[in-house]
Amino acid sequence: MSRLRDLRKERHLTQIQMQLLTGIDQSDYSKIESGKRYFTFEQCKRIALVLNTSMDYLAGLTNEKKPYPRNDQ
Repeated sequence: MSRLRDLRKERHLTQIQMQLLTGIDQSDYSKIESGKRYFTFEQCKRIALVLNTSMDYLAGLTNEKKPYPRNDQ
């Protein structure tokens, strides 16, 4: 998933930092990023929050990187 890798690099984050921010093991995150494994809904949600994008962008359903307005409760 080059979108995932590109967003991570744009934000100057390493895979280890993504592990700390998302709670997803670095080896699992690496597999997700390389397309060897799919992420779960919850993992996608965590990644989207950390990278400040939408789940739709990560899934390739839109080309708009900007996240949707969020309900902060």
